[in-house]
Amino acid sequence: MDDLPTPSSNRDPRVLALKLGLLAAWFLFTFVLCFFARSLDFEVLGWPFGYWFAAQGSMLAFIAIVAVHAWAMNRLAPEDARPTGVRDDDVA
Repeated sequence: MDDLPTPSSNRDPRVLALKLGLLAAWFLFTFVLCFFARSLDFEVLGWPFGYWFAAQGSMLAFIAIVAVHAWAMNRLAPEDARPTGVRDDDVA
């Protein structure tokens, strides 16, 4: 029981940097840009950009954040994506 890794000992700094970056993007789209949406006065496809961003842009940004997280985690930690008991030489 003493040889089990602690949760903080197996953290990959690249994964933590990814999480921090995506959390910063989430904060930017959730609070910062929506707070200043009224001051975005130019038009996109006939609609004021502030309205478009508050209504649709944030949802698209959140979907992009989830997609980037899934893609990056598959690249950064491929051993976590493999089923238990599969060795490297078994994967073709």
